[in-house]
Amino acid sequence: MPLPLIWLILALGLAGAEALTGDMFLLMLAGGALAASGSSWLFDLPLWADGAVFLVVSVLLLVLVRPALRRRFEAGSGLPDLVKALEGKSALVLERVAEHEGQVKLDGEVWTARPLNDHDVYEPGDHVTVVRIDGATAVVFKSM
Repeated sequence: MPLPLIWLILALGLAGAEALTGDMFLLMLAGGALAASGSSWLFDLPLWADGAVFLVVSVLLLVLVRPALRRRFEAGSGLPDLVKALEGKSALVLERVAEHEGQVKLDGEVWTARPLNDHDVYEPGDHVTVVRIDGATAVVFKSM
């Protein structure tokens, strides 16, 4: 079996194993094996030279690329929390909202609701504002 093919199989195996771990360590080694495969195919280098290419590229990827990738993935995409995005929005009372009952239409969806002040009551057709989302219940108060 040709040496570049062996390096390529090793690169694919390491990349596949990375899918199971998610640590991005094996992916950097797969990049080194892919570079060794390419250099072996292009330049017909001996095994020790392929190993040196593998070592140098893997170390460079581990030191330079992996930390930046980990920071990017750990930081998240910055998408807003969808529940927090509902706070402050206006809602329409569909069923009487009292201490232990009620429904409102919020952003096109029907939500269970309760008033911010336990003794307040809102009738169907009233417009209310969402103060917070408590589990699956919208806590609302009367809009002025």
